[in-house]
Amino acid sequence: GGGGPAGGPPAAPPGSDTYKGWLFKWTNYLKGYQRRWFVLSNGLLSYYRTQAEMAHTCRGTINLSTAHIDTEDSCNIVLSNGGRTYHLKANSEVERQRWVTALELAKAKAIRMRNNQSDDSGDEEPASQSDKSELHGPLKTLSSKLEDLSTCNELIAKHGAALQRSLSELENLRLPADSGEKIKAVNERATLFRITSNAMINACRDFLDLAESHSRKWQRLLQHEREQRIRLEETIEQLAKQHNSLERACRGAPGLASGTASISSAAKGSVQSAKGEASDEDEETEYFDAMEDAPAFITVTADPKHHRRSGSNLSGASEGHPEDWNLEDSVFESSNQSSYNESTGKDLLPRKRRRSRIPDKPNYSLNLWSIMKNCIGKELSKIPMPVNFNEPLSMLQRLTEDLEYHELLDKAVKCESSTEQMCFVAAFSVSSYSTTVHRTAKPFNPLLGETYELDRLEELGFRSLCEQVSHHPPAAAHHVYSRRGWTLWQDITISSKFRGKYLSIMPLGAIHLEFHSSGNHYVWRKVTSTVHNIIVGKLWIDQSGEIEIVNHKSKDKCQLKFTPYSYFSRDVPRKVTGVVSDADGKAHYVMSGTWDEKMECSKIIHSSHGSTSTEGKQKTVYQTLSPKVLWRKYPLPENAENMYFFSELALTLNEPEERVAPTDSRLRPDQRLMESGRWDEANVEKQRLEEKQRAVRRRREAEAVEALEEGKDYEGYIPLWFERKVDALTGELICVYKGGYWEAKERQDWSVCPDIF
Repeated sequence: GGGGPAGGPPAAPPGSDTYKGWLFKWTNYLKGYQRRWFVLSNGLLSYYRTQAEMAHTCRGTINLSTAHIDTEDSCNIVLSNGGRTYHLKANSEVERQRWVTALELAKAKAIRMRNNQSDDSGDEEPASQSDKSELHGPLKTLSSKLEDLSTCNELIAKHGAALQRSLSELENLRLPADSGEKIKAVNERATLFRITSNAMINACRDFLDLAESHSRKWQRLLQHEREQRIRLEETIEQLAKQHNSLERACRGAPGLASGTASISSAAKGSVQSAKGEASDEDEETEYFDAMEDAPAFITVTADPKHHRRSGSNLSGASEGHPEDWNLEDSVFESSNQSSYNESTGKDLLPRKRRRSRIPDKPNYSLNLWSIMKNCIGKELSKIPMPVNFNEPLSMLQRLTEDLEYHELLDKAVKCESSTEQMCFVAAFSVSSYSTTVHRTAKPFNPLLGETYELDRLEELGFRSLCEQVSHHPPAAAHHVYSRRGWTLWQDITISSKFRGKYLSIMPLGAIHLEFHSSGNHYVWRKVTSTVHNIIVGKLWIDQSGEIEIVNHKSKDKCQLKFTPYSYFSRDVPRKVTGVVSDADGKAHYVMSGTWDEKMECSKIIHSSHGSTSTEGKQKTVYQTLSPKVLWRKYPLPENAENMYFFSELALTLNEPEERVAPTDSRLRPDQRLMESGRWDEANVEKQRLEEKQRAVRRRREAEAVEALEEGKDYEGYIPLWFERKVDALTGELICVYKGGYWEAKERQDWSVCPDIF
């Protein structure tokens, strides 16, 4: 219990902000009551196995503001809040009463705090709400303390009056003279004590009134500082725009074009001019950061009409012919002419009309930090999260979203050159991140055996199947077949770590893409996604790292670098750059753009070694033709900000469909309830599904132990539609599609599917 032999008295008296001590908590029928260290703070009761665990692992927390406190017998306490109930036992009745008093006081404070917060919420701006919180936070604390003091004063007055009555009764008794004098002295002291306590309460009330009178002055000062900060930010932004305009004007000046070239060094954030020989290069000169494992490079946009004259005088590592860059008939030229709403294949049927909106997201507020502060260093998949932080899609559906710009691969099929084809594959690999720029919500963790199909064979020419093949660590297998001439498959394991201020999501596993006619087989891996401002501020996502795409048939390579965002960088935010080279290392194309907007490629007609950078690396100068846009992001649907920032494809992913497998994500009840806006019911259903999955896992573990005792092999979970094989190219054990799903759908024979929902 909180005191006595269980571990000494509690760390603080019941009236303080924090109350700690040992209690016995009911765990299960096998272990019964177990000794746990409980901490009551800020209206939350948390428990730990040991006191040392307070630094890193919280075993559970219950919010007292909505909790019901009950006492079963002389030593027991029952706390219930929604679907969570704690059965606690103290060592003694006295200790139980101390905890009940502390819990009731903490519950009253939590309710007052919640009511005050609801009273303060109005039509003000978020910034003013934050300022108001900063101003009135101390005042609320003082008010709370004053109420505590008033309560104590009432108790003192009550007990003091009782004491005085008792002393008066003693005075009336026939006692020796010296005893009467002593009783009278004690009575006077009790009266003096009560007067002093009243004076202290009045002094505290005067102090609170004084603090409130100064609050308006503090508010004005803080508002002035906030306005000054906003004006300063606007001024800096305006200066940056003017500086950028001046740079462009300087580059475009005719007098400077022949004599000097303006070199923008993004790595150093400085601008310098360097003399150059007269040439027929275009005035617009762009420079790109180098990859870590590749030499630094600079690109210079050239005029193809003049390059025929000057090309013979240029010497370098590699050269190309401008006439290879066919402006009229190139696949590149038509790369941006199709859209999501158009059908480009004669063999495909007209598209089925699908939904274009979902119910608006409810405006529920919940503090992410209050849940995740005890989860630092843990795997994200092992943190129990309410649906409030989710979006109504599963991870399998998010994986299927990679196909939003599948037409890039349809165009890549038509490329005769493998390096040209590599450009489209590179653009496709970048396009899969475009949907994440505003999507800070977490997708649902799929249940083991959960599947998701996207059958667009008749409309778009492809059909896709995902299956959750492992739960810890979470892994999903994905297979896509397109009748337009390509097949894509991947086995992705999501590794995620919460670092306190940010959340890192690291997809592990290779993505394979094979073109049927040419046999070109491309392999690449995803970059790291980072969610920033977990503690305070607006959540935002960044992508960083490098992607190496390898064509294992022709040995062509593409190195793409995702530059992490930096407030002090002069680079365009979310910048992606790269170079496409052949098996001999000769560069053919420069890739440039941003992962949230578009990707361009520029054909290299000449390359040479430039000056050595301050880091000692030699820059390679690529002279290129004008860039071609390979991919541009589709605009978001109307009202997307209220629909989780879903794209047109994402809005259709959870649309109910007939004839799908009973394990399909569309049939997951908690996800469907969340999409409908019934979040409380969704949280209850989510807990039910997770507990059902835990029960299946425990049964499987028991079967494994039984098999081990009998000396038999236990295979564990076997995927339904995928099988584990060693990848011949990467040497990794991956899950590949073994067939049978679409045939089972045709027959509507789902007898092999487990009951997971």
